[in-house]
Amino acid sequence: MDKHNFVTIADLSKEKIMYLLAMAKEFEKHPNRELLKGKVVATLFFEPSTRTQLSFQTAANRLGARVIGFSDAKTSSTTKGETLKDTILMVSNYADIIAMRHYIEGAAQYASEVAPIPIVNAGDGAHMHPSQCLLDLYSIYKTQGTLENLNIYLVGDLKYGRTVHSLITAMRHFHPVFHFIAPKELAMPQEYKLYCKAHDIEFHEHTAFNEEEIADADILYMTRVQKERFSDLMEYERVKNVYILRNSMLAKAKPNMKIMHPLPRVNEIAYDVDSNPHAYYIQQAQNGLYAREAIFCYCLGITLDDVKNDKTIIESQF
Repeated sequence: MDKHNFVTIADLSKEKIMYLLAMAKEFEKHPNRELLKGKVVATLFFEPSTRTQLSFQTAANRLGARVIGFSDAKTSSTTKGETLKDTILMVSNYADIIAMRHYIEGAAQYASEVAPIPIVNAGDGAHMHPSQCLLDLYSIYKTQGTLENLNIYLVGDLKYGRTVHSLITAMRHFHPVFHFIAPKELAMPQEYKLYCKAHDIEFHEHTAFNEEEIADADILYMTRVQKERFSDLMEYERVKNVYILRNSMLAKAKPNMKIMHPLPRVNEIAYDVDSNPHAYYIQQAQNGLYAREAIFCYCLGITLDDVKNDKTIIESQF
């Protein structure tokens, strides 16, 4: 059984991405199984999370695993001065796999280098969020029928938004055209623009956000301006409500266009958008369950054929 870490989407080939999406599709058909019965999954969240943590825990539970861990670093021995290395090594004694969120960029990579068991990166600072990226890719594939040659508009906090950073690296295989819409203070970092150029990814930068600007989008990916990433709260107050998507702005949207958001939202999507057929962010969050089931199995050496031939399926009672 080949075991794998899942630290960055940049390590995955086009074939491996499509393989994982095929696995997620199988889990959408039958999410309740016992493929991980007898396994223990540790969720270590050094940074607050609701959706990501619950999604990982639900994925583990629906696959028959048991879950241990913490959702607040204040309840862990790090408050006593324990190093990340010692925490990872200690938890590795108890679990078969660790899903970890950390506020320091590169923490997941470091954990993967010291841990004897697979590490899943559930978000490291403003750097990467590969599991969110996989569910985003699955959501795009489901709604568009392809990942190829799409116009993808990324809106809002492109400076600190680890979800958009991961999406750029993953889409390098699929010939997208990116549109970066952000205020100058939250513009896409230079390193990701250089990444696009190095991989022949077409991109355009905008500061305007209106009905005309987004009319050609296949995917409109909204992001929250993340207060927790700002050291200067005056700067946050200045930019927090710059871009708000309202229902009236969708009159010229393409029929296939879907609105995505990693959630939680604050003010960036008005509630009158929720009933619009272009809105997809709630279904997108649901897709996270299937994507994270696929990640757990991939990391623990369970193959797509194993999933397709699985005899442990538990049919839902609802």
